[in-house]
Amino acid sequence: MTSPDISSVLPIVLTLIFSLYTRNVVIGLFAGVVSAIVMLTGFNPLAVLSELVKTHLVGTITDSYNAGVIVLMVFIGGFVALMEKSGGGPAFAANIMKWINTRARAQIAAWLGGIFIFYSDLGTPLIVGPVFRPLFDKLKISRQKLAFIVDSTASPVAILVPFIGWGIYIMGLMQKEFDSAEQTISAWSAFIQTIPFQFYAILAIVIVPLLVWRKVDFGAMAAAEKDCLNTPEAISNEEVPASQKTPLSQEKSTIAPFTHPNARASFVFVPLAMMAGVLAMMLVPLGFPFNSVPGSVFRAALSSAYFLAAVSLMGLMAWYKVRSLNSSVTMYLNGMSNMMQVAIILVLAWTLSSLGKELGTAQYIAEQAQRGFPYWLLPAVAFIFSGVISFATGSSWGTFAIMLPLVIPTSFAIEAPLFVSMGAVLSGGLFGDHCSPISETTILSATGSNCNQFEHFRTQLPYALLNGSIALLSFLIAGIYQHSAIIVLSLLIQILLVVAIKRAKN
Repeated sequence: MTSPDISSVLPIVLTLIFSLYTRNVVIGLFAGVVSAIVMLTGFNPLAVLSELVKTHLVGTITDSYNAGVIVLMVFIGGFVALMEKSGGGPAFAANIMKWINTRARAQIAAWLGGIFIFYSDLGTPLIVGPVFRPLFDKLKISRQKLAFIVDSTASPVAILVPFIGWGIYIMGLMQKEFDSAEQTISAWSAFIQTIPFQFYAILAIVIVPLLVWRKVDFGAMAAAEKDCLNTPEAISNEEVPASQKTPLSQEKSTIAPFTHPNARASFVFVPLAMMAGVLAMMLVPLGFPFNSVPGSVFRAALSSAYFLAAVSLMGLMAWYKVRSLNSSVTMYLNGMSNMMQVAIILVLAWTLSSLGKELGTAQYIAEQAQRGFPYWLLPAVAFIFSGVISFATGSSWGTFAIMLPLVIPTSFAIEAPLFVSMGAVLSGGLFGDHCSPISETTILSATGSNCNQFEHFRTQLPYALLNGSIALLSFLIAGIYQHSAIIVLSLLIQILLVVAIKRAKN
């Protein structure tokens, strides 16, 4: 369309309505895609479905870039499944525990464990939580605090790493918009430059050691810690206060990490070293990371690295008799199949973006923004909207699929700071996810720590709101000055506020 009107945003509106109402982003994206096709072809159910499959879904999947991203995501899914069920994470955590004898060290050790097990945001709660839970009980640290630490090192760490599932997924959404806008920006370069503006993720990670250093808690967490400390003796699982435990309906389904007497910490180190070595051999001769490499070469190198890392882990598990080769292959294939929902979200998001271009959605939004919307305000608005969508749906990935195709074209149109705006979408999605009681990471962090889900939600919320407020202020400033050093100011504000809270409590 040469002159798009307000009707061009209808598919996006329907996507938001259905996503929020059903709390399922796949349903929302599907509704948006179907409505867009109806607007382009007319209301004929059979013709619409035929067009959906024949032209749009198949066309999206067969695109070389899209296919490369999906194949890479499948390789990542298989590798992550092996890592989570190898026993290497608990073995690594057990090595850390040798020097833990204080409450502060226990909290820092759980924090470090969550950072090191960065390859899966969903795997972190199910490895770190159960492993550290007995130690936290012994030292009388509340399970709410353990769930908070786990949640602060799951998604916030994963979203900053460009070569795991989070980064590949986000770069896939970015590249689609860059290509549609005929921009020659590399998704890899864009992701790296966005990292300093992921204010919420960085603040969420840093607040854990800051609270330990200042020996302070506030809000519902302070009451939970006080209750736990007032327990006469070191608590066992049976003596944990009722408010900390999962409901009886969840008690039996509490997930324990896979452990094996022959598992080694090398099950974590060796595959990651193999991955780094393969990437270095394939990409460094091409000038990476100082020079840009073709996206197809980069994805091929990553796929090769993940595959060979998985093979090395299978070999280790067979050598130490932890799992048979046949069992490992089966688990690897199951992990690949688990990426199906992510692939569906990506395909629908790409399809909706392409249809939006035909309808002129981004052009219309950009034209409206150019009529008086301040360019410097876009990051803050993107952060707020992303937070609301993520909170309501419990899905940060779904939020990215909805918001990045809107924010990136708008940023180009009104000359808003691109990397700050994209960082705002990522931060907002993570912020809403942390505040949401229905978020998958909220549920898994509570489950892995054997903590009541609502207790985890309400004890974490004050910290999330504190970090979210600082992030919002940072995006207002970054919208004007666009300097990566603003994260230093954000961290300074966080430190000052925590110190002020400490003094107020005294």
